[in-house]
Amino acid sequence: MNRTTLQTSPEGALPSSSETIPTIERETIKRVVWRLMPLLVLGYFVAYIDRVNVGFAALTMNKAMGFSSAVYGFGAGVFFIGYVIAEIPSNLILDKVGARVWIARILFTWGIISGLTAFIWNDWSFYTIRFLLGLAEAGFYPGMILYMTWWFPSYYRARMLAIFMTAQTVSMVIGAPVSSWVLTFDGAFGLQGWQVLFILEAIPSLIMCFVVLAWLTDRPRDAAWLRPEQRDWLQQRLDSERAQRESLRRYELVEALYNPRVWLLTLVYFAYNSANYTVLVFLPQIVKSFGISIQMTGYVTAIPYICAVAVMIYWSLRSDRSGSRTIYCVVPCLVGAAGLAACSVIGIDHPVAMMIAMIIGVIGLQTIAPTFWPVPTAMLSGAGAAGGLALINSVGGLGAFFAPYAFGLIKDATGGSDQLALLVLACAPVVSAAVLLVLGHDRRLEQIPSR
Repeated sequence: MNRTTLQTSPEGALPSSSETIPTIERETIKRVVWRLMPLLVLGYFVAYIDRVNVGFAALTMNKAMGFSSAVYGFGAGVFFIGYVIAEIPSNLILDKVGARVWIARILFTWGIISGLTAFIWNDWSFYTIRFLLGLAEAGFYPGMILYMTWWFPSYYRARMLAIFMTAQTVSMVIGAPVSSWVLTFDGAFGLQGWQVLFILEAIPSLIMCFVVLAWLTDRPRDAAWLRPEQRDWLQQRLDSERAQRESLRRYELVEALYNPRVWLLTLVYFAYNSANYTVLVFLPQIVKSFGISIQMTGYVTAIPYICAVAVMIYWSLRSDRSGSRTIYCVVPCLVGAAGLAACSVIGIDHPVAMMIAMIIGVIGLQTIAPTFWPVPTAMLSGAGAAGGLALINSVGGLGAFFAPYAFGLIKDATGGSDQLALLVLACAPVVSAAVLLVLGHDRRLEQIPSR
């Protein structure tokens, strides 16, 4: 078997695309990708459908329930209060018991609760069910990120995260028109369309619970579907990278939770979530304000996310190959901010120009996360990674609570206009970019060990 030695650059960076990848590495990573990534993407696709279908339900639910934009924005965001409370404990449990059993549990409980959203009767029941949904789903997203660090070396991490996060994008591409179509099912089973939407879109997560139990493998050492030499290579590579990180700085759980750098990364993620999630839950209403039908709203809402997929994967691959994590995350932050700011200036009276600006904004926002997460995953390991990643995701996720509520308040205060709210929202990714530039990234954390 041909094994070409892969040298580390003087700066300790990731290898360039011109360097030869050993045969066993290429074959092992390919096998892992095809075994695990379809399952992870499908699970996240289901998660995001259940998380953001409230944005489409709102097209008829708000009127039926008498919800103002502020009430809706608070209810959409209160999901993240429950999420924050349960996130760190959930990720620590996953680290102890394994991803297979714990992810299956998460899928089952959130599927039940998401379906029950169909039976809310006032604003407080809406707040309560969204809070419980956050409790149920807590740990899924950072758990999947932690899980990928158990399987993918640093050199592959940004592109794998990009592939994983295409599920968020695809959930809008597929989910937007499907959700809009289901809203037309008024009277089915004696329910309104928005109620049917919540019930039907809860079913896939219940199915995925059993798929995960049957198919997911916790660690490389448990992978009977890899050859022994492939298991040995992968585990040795991951162990070597972990030893490299810990030779520079080892974070125990408590140290990770109190570390200033971790908290600054949390601020980056808070600002990112503020912009990204608010766009997700309010975009259907913005598009509907162009004066188009509910069904057409679904198709038009999907357009920015279709455009984002290829850019997100391409940019993440560039980040992996260059090792320049900071600049590759800062650029999408600024592109996202520019797109949102342009939307605020253009306004809904110019729908074509508005959609072009929104496409630019969504491309930027969707590309932030896969280029951001390689930074903390390169810094943390072990229990420190489980707790630190959960901290960043949970507290950072509070941006997705405060921002939609603030967006709704601004919208109500300006007579239903989105322009000022979008301008304020555009400031959030600028904050992310500024903090990332201050923090920088130590490329030695992703140095490839000698082999």
